[in-house]
Amino acid sequence: MAGPPPAEVARPLVRITEYTDPACPWAWGSEPVFRSLRQTLGPRARWRQVFGILFDEDDDPAPDPDAEARWYERFIHEVTAHTHAPYARRLHWLTRTSWPASLAATAARSQGAEIAERVLRRLRESTFVVGAPADTPAGILGAVRDIPGLDTDRLLRDLAAPRTREAVRSDWAETRAPLPEVLGLDGPGPHPGRAKEVGDRRRYALPTLLFEGPGGRVCVPGWRPVETYLEAARTAAAAPLPRRPVRWSPGEALERWRSLTVPELALLTGESEPPSDAVRIETGHGPLWLHPDETRPAAV
Repeated sequence: MAGPPPAEVARPLVRITEYTDPACPWAWGSEPVFRSLRQTLGPRARWRQVFGILFDEDDDPAPDPDAEARWYERFIHEVTAHTHAPYARRLHWLTRTSWPASLAATAARSQGAEIAERVLRRLRESTFVVGAPADTPAGILGAVRDIPGLDTDRLLRDLAAPRTREAVRSDWAETRAPLPEVLGLDGPGPHPGRAKEVGDRRRYALPTLLFEGPGGRVCVPGWRPVETYLEAARTAAAAPLPRRPVRWSPGEALERWRSLTVPELALLTGESEPPSDAVRIETGHGPLWLHPDETRPAAV
């Protein structure tokens, strides 16, 4: 099967909850798989994102910020050895707190699902492509200001609204009430998905997907291939969903997703060459291709 799904909206067969954080390198590395899952399931899945706050506001400041940035930069490089995701040539500082980006991504939902999706992607790219995490209102504005259709004034108002903070606070709490099946998990691979000890609490490993439907509940934590997620979706839906990812042409994928990494191009299209009009942005670990209508600061 090729090409985007039909425009009509079918009744969702499965509900997917994604526990994530804009600054998490495993979540960034999972973007190709999650985009493929969205592309394959289309309207048969209803997707909800929960922001787990990887870097909290009350975390102790680093005594040597540059040394901590270099430590986290090495960690990102270790993760991308498995995910093959791009990383910035230099991480200029470690994300000071995940709250501003999580608030912005939550606030963007009032402008529609597609706008919210693009805002979150830009916030991820601020860390993993540009190397300047969007962890302040000014940083957020700089990362998202030119997204077509985004009302930035409205975004900043909604970001500061008490209801938005309450929503992210609820996300924080939900992420720290993981299901019993992930507490002692010893899954395969470099990111097994076991719940993390955070102070006197435990939280989901990021990312984790929770599938729910007529067939029950399936939790898939850690970093997994797309086929594992599709199997979980079929089990939860108790319905004949696809077993293999749907692929589009490179032009269709770039039109839909607006930016593509090397792993995304391969998984979403099965091709290795982007559309001829794609704009190439160099990173510290391979290129990122942009839709020609997208403008963005180059990686630094």
